Amino acid sequence: MITVKEVEGIHKILIDSFDGTHGIRDLVALDSALARPYPTFDGVELLPDPVQKAAALIESILINHPFIDGNKRTGYVLMRLLLISYNLDISASQTEKYDFVISVASGKIIFENIVHWLNGHVTGIEV
Repeated sequence: MITVKEVEGIHKILIDSFDGTHGIRDLVALDSALARPYPTFDGVELLPDPVQKAAALIESILINHPFIDGNKRTGYVLMRLLLISYNLDISASQTEKYDFVISVASGKIIFENIVHWLNGHVTGIEV
């Protein structure tokens, strides 16, 4: 699981690179979003699939808005980093990725639909 400190560093890089306002608006919402991909019950992972984990992460970041600015950028990058940690990545055009992120952020698609979209666009990567 990625730490808040690591996420702060990623957010800083994104804001410095693409402009916006630095800072966490809601640390509890950020902690919650980072933990959501890793729920367990009775020692069993409830989201064992990396795509489900990625869907939970991007949905939580984009809906909870833990940052002052850059939530969509940061959520997308965190989702990709999670996928890459499982040797997966997204294969889609820039327009498809943009439309996907906007749909998640606006609540037009929810977890099950996010998983469906990702399953149609995630591919393995060579290591």
